[in-house]
Amino acid sequence: MQVLLVGLVVYGLLAGEPKAITNGVISLLITFVPALMERNYKRPLDPWLGLWITLAVFLHTMGSAALYAQLDWWDHLTHAMSASLIAGVGYTFARAVDIHSERIYLPRQFYFIYLLVIVLSFGVIWELFEFGLDLVRDETGIAMPLAQYGLDDTVRDLMFNSLGALAVAAFGQVHLSGIAEQLLEEFMPEYIQDR
Repeated sequence: MQVLLVGLVVYGLLAGEPKAITNGVISLLITFVPALMERNYKRPLDPWLGLWITLAVFLHTMGSAALYAQLDWWDHLTHAMSASLIAGVGYTFARAVDIHSERIYLPRQFYFIYLLVIVLSFGVIWELFEFGLDLVRDETGIAMPLAQYGLDDTVRDLMFNSLGALAVAAFGQVHLSGIAEQLLEEFMPEYIQDR
């Protein structure tokens, strides 16, 4: 996937496509996060988590390259995938806080609603960001790396964001709980030992 992203950036440079360059470079940098975590913290990131992160940005970048225009369902796939990643990060953070603090107890039922609220909030912020970029484009004439395609598109995006959150809320908690414990062990080993 990284090789294809490099190819996309090269194509953007040769063809003068700023959108391909921007999306390709940002996505390529994100794909190196798992390797940087392993190098800097001497702790390998769960391989499935690394694949999840890389796949989410890869699918979005390939969509920006052409697949959004060619395949109607590609946008839905990327929104569900990105939303599931945000839900995963949100769950891991909340679970780490729950494990870390003896004064905070979060029941399992809480996580289901919490994940939906987190993902929907991020989805609304994202759609507002796209809307803002559209306003900048209209005022300046500069092509933006993201665009909003009307109210129907926004509502569909939020629906598929919800599906990604539901998938994590329903099936991902068991796996992600272990990742939260690994993060605490890595960043606060003294706390784990005291417990």
